Amino acid sequence: MPGRILVVDDISTNRMLLRAKLSASYYDVVEACDGEQALEIAAREDIDLVLLDVMMPGIDGFEVCRRLKNDPKTMHIPVVMVTALGDPQDRLLGLEAGADDFLSKPFDDLALFARASSLIRIKMMIDELRLRDETTRDLGFEQMMASIEGEGDPCTEILLVTTDDSTKEEMRATLRAATNCRVETCPDEASLRAMIANNDYDAFLLDDRKGGTDALRLCAVLRTQPETRQATILVLIDEERRDRANVALEIGANDFVVRPVDPAELTARMRSQLRRKRFSDRLRANMRDSMVMAVTDHMTGVYNRRYATTHLGSLITRCQGSGEPLAAMILDLDRFKSVNDTWGHAAGDMVIKEFAQRLVQNCRPADLVARMGGEEFLVVMPNVSAAQASEAAERIRRSVAAPAFVISEDGRELAVTVSIGLAMLLPGENADAVIHRADMALYDSKHEGRNRVTLDAA
Repeated sequence: MPGRILVVDDISTNRMLLRAKLSASYYDVVEACDGEQALEIAAREDIDLVLLDVMMPGIDGFEVCRRLKNDPKTMHIPVVMVTALGDPQDRLLGLEAGADDFLSKPFDDLALFARASSLIRIKMMIDELRLRDETTRDLGFEQMMASIEGEGDPCTEILLVTTDDSTKEEMRATLRAATNCRVETCPDEASLRAMIANNDYDAFLLDDRKGGTDALRLCAVLRTQPETRQATILVLIDEERRDRANVALEIGANDFVVRPVDPAELTARMRSQLRRKRFSDRLRANMRDSMVMAVTDHMTGVYNRRYATTHLGSLITRCQGSGEPLAAMILDLDRFKSVNDTWGHAAGDMVIKEFAQRLVQNCRPADLVARMGGEEFLVVMPNVSAAQASEAAERIRRSVAAPAFVISEDGRELAVTVSIGLAMLLPGENADAVIHRADMALYDSKHEGRNRVTLDAA
């Protein structure tokens, strides 16, 4: 999942070294030699991550980070400060300025790539939410940020998972003293599953202690549960097990703290991650509230044609600029007219609603699902290969073919199938062109016997 990284350092050899390492892993690297240039580039270009040196002439890294995080146009860009400073106080200053993490020189390449991958993944998710919000209306980021900052620290529900009594007391005391939160504890996976089923937690602190519960497994569990998928996850790591921190980030942890724990650093990291969560939560709520009536199909709850065509244009502009792939599929229920003619329009409506539900269940949160009219639907999948898109289309086709659809209140069932046309975005292509090719591929699916997926050969 490469992205665009801005490397900021006043020493050219440091920039060259980072460029070589990152480019070898297919990241697009942009360089800035001082803070002013970094701020200008970040405001002008689409940056996914900033690697920021602390000690620079003019504006130092702390001030650059502070300005980035206070600017509505750049506040969502993750910042990793790269420094030779070893003083914990400097680390804390960076976190309070809004930095997402620190890397100490000389740093381990594995740590660099794990942190970059984790932060870019989160940033891309937020970018998708921002783009959807901007499709429906101009989003007032200044007003949103003022609202978030004015809230202070809202009451937060945190679940600490540990088998160690001393850790339990230390972490509870630290978090309660420095944040407005309620801390609950549990010792193992079974109790964790029981507690998340009955409570809504904002954050999880997982103790990865040798001989205790496997925090990495718990992290994976939390990321697969709908109730906790968007929660903040921090992991406590022993210094001698620091290599597990990189794995934790890859699995889905937002951050980690190395033991022995500096209480100020723990609370700063927790506050930073919760602030990011509140921002993404606000984006989701804002998107839901503003779009429900205007841009959704009243029968199925998925997006309508008007929104789909507008948002597809925005997606294509972004993908054409970044070079990311994009897939579009047109789906049409087979012989749907006979459903209405034989069983009535009420039965047809039940089929349409159930089809939309199965479609959403088999797509990613980042995918665009829309009803274009009648029994025809559109799915747009950003950042997928042709093979991945074909696999997704087949999964959707199978989910429609079985089980049968219920078409009446008394439980009468009907077998339903769907034909799908799939097209990958071509360089320079617009929304009408890619939809037309997907529509032609759909025609081929119908012509070849229905209940199949056809990928446009262009």
